[in-house]
Formats: sequence, structure tokens, C-alpha cells
Amino acid sequence: MTDTPTPPELLQPAAEPEKAPPDEVRFRRSHLYAALLPLAFVAGLGAGFLFWGRDQAPPQAQAAAPDAPSGAIDLRAQQGQVRLEVSPDDDAALGPEDAPVTIIEFSDFNCRYCRRFHHETFGPLLERFADQIRFVYRDFPVVGGFEAAQAAECAREQGDFWGFHDALFNSEGVALDRDLYQILAEELGLHPEALIACLEEGRYAAEVEADARYAASLGVNGTPTFFINGIPIVGAQPLTVFTQIIEAELSEGS
Repeated sequence: MTDTPTPPELLQPAAEPEKAPPDEVRFRRSHLYAALLPLAFVAGLGAGFLFWGRDQAPPQAQAAAPDAPSGAIDLRAQQGQVRLEVSPDDDAALGPEDAPVTIIEFSDFNCRYCRRFHHETFGPLLERFADQIRFVYRDFPVVGGFEAAQAAECAREQGDFWGFHDALFNSEGVALDRDLYQILAEELGLHPEALIACLEEGRYAAEVEADARYAASLGVNGTPTFFINGIPIVGAQPLTVFTQIIEAELSEGS
């Protein structure tokens, strides 16, 4: 899940992900960190990764997930081997803009492995590296999270993307629908009516779809997928995997 290689004993196999296709992508080969050489990324069911397939994707996911271009990179096979140029765009972010390490996540609020990452790794990662990382959330709704992604953008418009983000991932076993969005908006002190009006207007539909197309152009075909300073990480890998790569990047920049 990175542009640099990683140690085999640390990486967990990535569960069959939810698939969406990629576009042409510019990338450059990166040197291998000696500390990461022992680590290998394995494909499988361990870490948790959802692939998108047109035979199983809900209508709204199909609307957001583009067809894969002919020159797409296989990120699962290349993780730890390449470094891509990945734009944060103007999406929601935590941490200083000049942080030495930027993590960009492509995620779906309805993805169980994305939820696992949020519950097990997201918080500890932010606590451990504090002002050293900037975390950017971008949308790749492949398992029915298309409207949830828009709802989060509508919440961002009211000044609380991250509160809504956390609330969505904490809503396990509950349908992601407008009734829930209204409840969450009320609990967060937002204006539920304005949020629903924003959804009905489809104010952020094009933006979410653009995120999905861009992700596909990078070779992203499932969730969650991360880029740590452009190094791809596929699946809800354990904290140790993120930590090793981040520390290597910090060491390189020091």
C-alpha cells in the first residue's frame, strides 16, 4: 500500500476488495527503504479490502465508479514498489498543510474494512504522529456509500465534516439513509433540514463522482486504499504497517 516496499511479516493479506477501475497514472519508481525490505504485501483476506464489481455494486455505486482504463496499475501487486503523484484536491483534511507526511485515504462510509480502520487505526495514528502527518479523506463509494459521502460533504459545508465522518463510521448495523443523516446532524448541532436540502439538490454528487474517477485513474479498485506520501497501502492494515512507512518517510526527510 505504499510506493516503497514493506516487510512481509508486518503486512496482513488484503481481503477481497470492492472493485472500481483506474485511469492513466503517472508514477515514478522509488528506492526501497532498507528497514522495509523484510516486509511484503500479500493479497488475501487478512487486512480487509472490498473490491467493486458491477455484478454486485448498488446503483449509486455504479454511478460513482468509472470503468478502468487500459493502462491501470495493479496497486495490490505494486504496493510498496511505486510512489505515485496523488492530489489531495480540496478534500477534508486533518493536520498541518506543511506536515512532512501526507496520508490520503480513498474510502466508503458503508465499507466494513474502512470502519475497521477507523475503529482500530485512525485514532492511534493521529495521536502517535500528531503534527507530523496530514490526513486527507477522499471518496470512493463502491459499496453503497454514495449518498453518505455527499451527506458528509453537506456536513462539511456546515463546519463539521470530521464529526459526521466519525458518526457515520460509528453507526454500525444501521442503514445509511436520510433518517440517520438527520439524526446525526441533530446530535452534532448541525441543521438537519439544510443538510437534507443539500442532499436533495445533489450539491456534492459531482464532487464525489470526480473523487471516484480520480481514484480509478490511480489504479484504486477497492476500499480502503491509502497513499502515504504517494506510497500505496491496500486494505485495513494494522497500525504497525502505517507506522513503519511513516517513520521511514520521516527519517528520509530529516
